[in-house]
Amino acid sequence: MPDRHHRLHNTQLLKLLGGRVVQERTARGYSRTQLAQRSGVSLRFLAQLESGQANISMQRLDEVAHALNLPLTQLLQQRAQPFPQSASDIAALLKGRTAEEVHEVIDWIKARFSTSASRRVALVGLRGAGKSTVGAELANALGVPFFELDSLVEEAAGLSLQEIFELQGQAAFRQLEHATLVRFLVRTPEAVLATGGGIVTVEETFRLLQRSFSTVWLRARAEDHWDRVVQQGDSRPMRGHPSAMQELRSMLAAREALYAQAEFTVQTTARQVDEVIQDVCRQLQASQPQVWPQA
Repeated sequence: MPDRHHRLHNTQLLKLLGGRVVQERTARGYSRTQLAQRSGVSLRFLAQLESGQANISMQRLDEVAHALNLPLTQLLQQRAQPFPQSASDIAALLKGRTAEEVHEVIDWIKARFSTSASRRVALVGLRGAGKSTVGAELANALGVPFFELDSLVEEAAGLSLQEIFELQGQAAFRQLEHATLVRFLVRTPEAVLATGGGIVTVEETFRLLQRSFSTVWLRARAEDHWDRVVQQGDSRPMRGHPSAMQELRSMLAAREALYAQAEFTVQTTARQVDEVIQDVCRQLQASQPQVWPQA
């Protein structure tokens, strides 16, 4: 029979392995559900693996490594921890900075590396997906506040979105969008957030969103996006622009693979708002019952 020292050694190895899986998964912005789907390992078993409680076979571990785009040997290696030197480097970089700049760095670190469970849901999708309508009702159903990221960006800039794009350009908008999201994360532990349609095109911002929220893609046909925008009284997409519908189709096709990286996908075509909300709530509660208990 294996002695007590051998059993302890095995336990430590499993915990180290579980920690490595968590480390690599979060570095890629994957939720546990997404990694389970990509690897074919059950969500329950993956949770046991990451907590160091599962003795996984080499074949199954190789599938997890493949889903993380890692060779198995690299997953089995324990990373060195250069934190003490890195801390000194950070302190040197912050020397002489203003209090505002130091707080900005602290906010970013909190937003980037926080691992605590949060009651935050982010809705993604093209304009006309129903993010504002569904978001407000979903927030009410979940008992959390509702926000729109574009409105927060406008508030931070003191300008409308159109003015930001016209005066400062798209690159400046994307930087402001990211900074606004970081501040929001530090200050808001629970919320439903409707995001702009292009947030998925900026990898750093989208990864931050995935790490910090349960992300939901409100999926619809191009015709649905078009009709909903028009129903809101906005005729600009078609005014003097006969190819607008085709461009909308092309944009949706180009972004579908990015939107599909959201943790959950909910179809909105030919469905009432309450049906969509029930679907979102069901998926949230099934994935994280400790965070989103059934009402």
